[in-house]
Order: sequence, then C-alpha cells, then structure tokens
Amino acid sequence: MDRGQAPRGQPLFAADAPVNIATALVEMAQRQPYVPAIYEPRGRDSAGRREYVHFTYQQLDERSDAIARGFEAVGIGRGVRTVLMVRPSLEFFAIFFAMFKAGAVPVLVDPGIGIKRLKVCLGEAKPTAFVGITPAHVARVLLGWARGSITTKVTVGRKLGWGGVTLDDAIAAGQSARRDDSTHAIAPTTGAEMAAILFTSGSTGVPKGVVYEHRHFAAQVELIRDTYGIEPGEVDLPTFPPFALFDPALGMTTVIPDMDPTRPAQVDPTNIYEAVRDFGVTNMFGSPALLDTVGRHGEANGVKLPTLKRVISAGAPVPPAVMERFLTLLPEGARVHTPYGATECLPVASIDSEMVLGDTRAASEAGAGTCVGRPLEVNDVRVIAISDDAIERWDDAIEMPSGAIGEITVRGPTTTQSYDAREESTRLAKIDHGDGWLRHRMGDVGYFDDDGRLWFCGRKSHRVETAAGPMFTVPIEGVFNTHPAVRRSALVGVERGGARVPVLVVEREPAAELDDAALLGELATLAAKVDAPTPIERFAVHPGFPVDIRHNAKIDRPALAIWADGKVK
Repeated sequence: MDRGQAPRGQPLFAADAPVNIATALVEMAQRQPYVPAIYEPRGRDSAGRREYVHFTYQQLDERSDAIARGFEAVGIGRGVRTVLMVRPSLEFFAIFFAMFKAGAVPVLVDPGIGIKRLKVCLGEAKPTAFVGITPAHVARVLLGWARGSITTKVTVGRKLGWGGVTLDDAIAAGQSARRDDSTHAIAPTTGAEMAAILFTSGSTGVPKGVVYEHRHFAAQVELIRDTYGIEPGEVDLPTFPPFALFDPALGMTTVIPDMDPTRPAQVDPTNIYEAVRDFGVTNMFGSPALLDTVGRHGEANGVKLPTLKRVISAGAPVPPAVMERFLTLLPEGARVHTPYGATECLPVASIDSEMVLGDTRAASEAGAGTCVGRPLEVNDVRVIAISDDAIERWDDAIEMPSGAIGEITVRGPTTTQSYDAREESTRLAKIDHGDGWLRHRMGDVGYFDDDGRLWFCGRKSHRVETAAGPMFTVPIEGVFNTHPAVRRSALVGVERGGARVPVLVVEREPAAELDDAALLGELATLAAKVDAPTPIERFAVHPGFPVDIRHNAKIDRPALAIWADGKVK
C-alpha cells in the first residue's frame, strides 16, 4: 500500500492510492505461511481438555481467496453493500477478508442492539447482499430486515426456503469460474473508496452507520501496531470480535475466547485464564466491564498470567481500581493500555496504567476528570467552545485555552468523514477545514493540561445545565467513586421547580456492609469536596446501572435520569 506524506491531521494514505487491508493478509501468508492465524474453541474432549480448530496464515489466505471468488460468482463484488452476520469463528475471519478481496462493503451491526434498532440500521444502509448463519436469515425473513434492498443471499450453514445460495454453493460457483490456478486478484480499491459501514454502539440513540474508507482501516493497523509495539508472532485474545479483525494484518495469532461477546461483563473468568495459558497469550483486548469481572475473580483466587504483557481496553474509561486489580494477575512490567477514541476515529490518544496509577489517579479522585493521555503524533486534537449547533467551517469554531473545558475535536488519518444516510448527523459532527479533510467533533467534553495531556470530562449531551452553570459528569463522579462502598456513580439532572438540578446516583460495591441510609449520609458529606456551580444535595442508590450492549461499560445516563426522577424529591 502506497503511503502518502502524512503531516499532523492528514491521511497516511493518498485518496487515489491503491489501498486494501487484505493485502496485509497476503503479505503475512507469504512471510509466515505455517504460523497459526486463528484458533477457534470447539468443546472439550473426554478428559475435559479444551479442543480447538485452526487456520494457518496460508490456510486463511487460501480460504478467503476461495470465498472471494465465490462471492464474485454470485454477485457480491466491488462496492456491493453486504450485511455480515456470522458468529466469531474461522469462517467469520475468512469471510471478512474475502469481502475485502472482492471489494465488497461489509455492513457490521451489533445484533444485541435490539430488533427495532437493527431494522432501522439495515433500512438506512440499504444493503443488497446478506451473508449470515441460518438463525440470522430466519430473523431477516421474519422481521423484514432490509426487505426492499437485499437481492443476494448467502447462507453459512443450512439454507431453508429463503432462496439464494449456501456458502459452499458460492465457493463451488467460484471454482467453476476459475480460468487458471492463480490466486485471487485483490480488488484494486483506492484509499478514499468506501470499505465498510460500521455502526456505533447506540449508547446515545439509534446507532449511526460510520462510513469507513480503505485508508482508514490501513491507518488504524499502522497506528495500533506502532502505538503498542505489536509484533508478528504475538498471540492475541480479543474479547471484542471487531478488534480481532486487525490481528491477521498485524501478524498476530488470534485465539477466539469461549464467551458471549455481547455480554462481556458476564464472562466466565476461568475461560479467559484457560485460553491465556493454553497458548501463551501476550496481548488481550477487553472492555472495562470484562476486566472488572476477570480481575475481581483473579485477585480473589491468586490467579497469575505470566505471558500476558499487554492489555488494551476501550469502550469507556477504565477505573484506576480496575487497572490496579487486573495488574495483580500480570507479570512485572505488563501494562493496561486505554486508547481514547470512537467508532468515528480510533485511536486518538492513549494512556497506560503506569501513568494513571503513578500520576493522574490522584487528580482524577480530586475532580480533575479522566486523563486519556497525549494525542498520537499524527492526530491534530483541539478543544473548542461547547455548542449543540452545527459548525460549518473551522473559522467559526472558538478554540479553548489549556485548562478550559470544551468539546474535543480531532482531525487525523483515521478520522471518518461521514455517516451513512444521516446528513444531519454528519453536519452536526463534522467541521470543514476547506481542504477536503474534515474535523470530527467527538461529542465529548474535556481539556488540555499544561503538559499537553488530554482530560476527558464526559459526554457533551450528559452535562447538567443548572441555573448557575454546567456540571460535567466525570470530574464530579471521580470524587464520589473514591468511597469504598461505591462501585461507580453517575451524575444526572432532573427537573424541579422549573430548574435543572443535579442528582448523584451510585451503584454499591457488592461486598459493602454499609446500609443505604448510612451510605447516602456519607455521600452528602463527600459532596462538600466537589467543586461545582450548584451543590449536590440529592442522592440515590441504584441496584445495577443500565449499560450499553457493546461493552457493558457505558452508563445509560438518560435511562438513569428517568429512574432518578421518580426516586428523589
């Protein structure tokens, strides 16, 4: 892939350069053909030992070649929007890379977002092809997903009465169409060509389809590799399936974990330990909720994972206590890394456990917010005055000085340029610099400190606008989270007497012995330490916070605000 010149805030790959992430797989297959690429768990033997099936890099390359030829034979070729609903498996990886080889445009939506939202998302994306396992096709037929646009159907598994072909049928058709024994020619896609539509988690409304160009994927691979020092030959345990898709391009061996990826907080920790030990896993990706569950169990049972040198966690800030607990499982020198970013641009910045626990934790607990580290060198990150309105041109934005809270914006090589079929959302989220490359408004508020570190203060839409001024969630919550009986807290606003007033809702630590009345009294005392324009005088204890589907870590604050409205005076 042809890299262009990349000054800060600009793409790494030129718009018209040939770019396709599948070429990285081909290169790795040539470099390390017999190295295992993917392991998939397949039950246990009679002695209770875990059994696995696998692809080597050469096998993954050859299988994705065969599928790519089959896709083209049945009409899934360059530019064809194709829904992919296949469980994490060997076939999932082969199909995904086959789509890129064929130049198709994968449409990825989390099935766990709910039936109504899923139907809306697929209706907006207007895919013309659907590749899925049998249950996905049954749901598609019964619920009418993209009924008006899908014309090509491929079933991975048993096909019933919905027409189309099975994956095996498609592969056979592609084999018949071959004219020679050469490998499949990768579609000559360009940097600015649409590569995929990835939907956001939907934590702030109906998920939006983010348009990824081929240069965005290629840049992400480079930035993740360089930021975290990942090398070919490492072994990865990705507990969030989309992150695993980078592994073959990075030369890592993927071990698919035995878990429900839509419920990371409910993972069985022993399955995680087993996979790490079976393969000598060196890298793991997990949401903060998963790290919390595994870390609590591991600390309580004296678990050690001596090969695991790097843990990457995203989806929400990782509480320092969760980092500290998980580190007890790891060898000396291992770190927990937390990249900051979003579906629309990732990674933007990054911080590790050494900096958090050794430096920024104390400030966070005093109300400074959550430090997300320094922006990556290729990213141009600016903080602007908070506004809920669209900002058409960069000249119309007001940049904030260090120390002042505003909205975080970024322009860089992974910054996507639009949402699919959401013109108004695109208008509200992007700022035009006049050079054809847009700046993304993160929808987060924060500030830079004097050392150039970026601090996250919460979502813009979650701020509580009181008569005395705005109150930002994360800095305030950081103070209350220091209480030993508090697992996590959330600041929300309710209407009282025609004004917006703050309410602090907490979720208890499971083992805390303090009763609710005593806890609320101590929280009221702790509120005196909070530097806020309006005093916090209303508190409530919630039995278990509502969270997002994808990571089980982002608090559903609008839902919590409705609950709190009925609980406090």
